Amino acid sequence: MNKKLSCIMALLVIVTLVLAGCGGKKTTLKMATGGTTGTYYAYSGTVSQVLSQKVDNLSFDVQSTGASKANIYLVADKEAEIAIVQNDVMYYAYNGTDLFAGDKVSGFSAMAGVYAEVCQIVAKSDINSIEDLRGKRVSVGDIGSGVEFNARQILEAYGITFDDIVVNNLSFGDSATAFKDAKIDAFFCVAGAPTTAVVELATTNQIKLLEVDDEHAAGLIEKYPFYTKFDIPAGTYKGVDTDTQTVAVVASYIVADGLSKDLVYDMTKALFENADEIAIGHPKGIELDPAYSVSSISIPMHPGAEKYYQEIGVL
Repeated sequence: MNKKLSCIMALLVIVTLVLAGCGGKKTTLKMATGGTTGTYYAYSGTVSQVLSQKVDNLSFDVQSTGASKANIYLVADKEAEIAIVQNDVMYYAYNGTDLFAGDKVSGFSAMAGVYAEVCQIVAKSDINSIEDLRGKRVSVGDIGSGVEFNARQILEAYGITFDDIVVNNLSFGDSATAFKDAKIDAFFCVAGAPTTAVVELATTNQIKLLEVDDEHAAGLIEKYPFYTKFDIPAGTYKGVDTDTQTVAVVASYIVADGLSKDLVYDMTKALFENADEIAIGHPKGIELDPAYSVSSISIPMHPGAEKYYQEIGVL
């Protein structure tokens, strides 16, 4: 073997070793989302693609699941490492209340609040306030759903209980149909705004969105810290021509406590620093805001996420 060939082979060995060292071992995280037709699944698909591109040696196994409550258990049972959930549901799980009454769950912490799931109270045009719901026929979501708990809590802030209304337990679509058929006077809908069921309803029926005013919002947030104030912009729905202040819960990412601080820091940083790319893939990406995220987190943060928020001055 001549000297030139020996040098080339030696150089190739060195390059191979360097590349192997730089490549590192790839980490694949199981990501729990929601049903394949829902926002959680589509949004998380976009997030997983962007984070895989921006964080070295990271990939995701995106899984369709039963959404928030199921996802809490999947992370707690170490069957997933990251999941998207409503921030009120993670609060219930961490504290063992409401949907998780008597079943305090551990093993997970918060990474980021990503977009608002707005508490929309849709009413007939002759109903002017939440106080006016006394004695009315009101759909409060499916029995045992997160929406039902939100409805109970918002009404409670106004001194109203379910005994003061005629309770109907209907899904968003069934609520819209019952509204059209004059079988109910109002309904609660907790989802990103605009919500398809309400958009379709407003095209053929006059609706009103009821406001949660500053005083009652403050009392609600003090008692239930997972709520944030939210304005539904004028024009979101046909015939609703002024902004409507209400409250929102927040779709949020939780992670397993056992994930490394550096990895969660890298994911949190990549999430917010690449919001524009995420927004190209899914419209909810435009709501990514680290300050809003911090305001919505109602359980302990993972140390990696906390490091990022402290670094940029929002915590």
